[in-house]
Amino acid sequence: MSILAWIVLGLVAGFIASKVVNRSGGNLVFDLVLGVIGAFVGGWLFTRFGGPPVTGLNIMSFVVATVGAIVVLVIYHAVAGRRGI
Repeated sequence: MSILAWIVLGLVAGFIASKVVNRSGGNLVFDLVLGVIGAFVGGWLFTRFGGPPVTGLNIMSFVVATVGAIVVLVIYHAVAGRRGI
């Protein structure tokens, strides 16, 4: 899958993950950037743990990217919440 497709998929997944993790709003642009990172993290995690490979823009790719974005956002908000930012 091309890098551009991962970015687009990550933006959409980041938006959805932002709504799941941070229901009160927050910095949407930063959450979208973390969503793009989460798309890469999700792809890496799923392949490391024996999940199906991501082959293109399909439902499974969307699920993988969304799960990765949620993981990244939860970790970020847990760390940032402790620092008082």
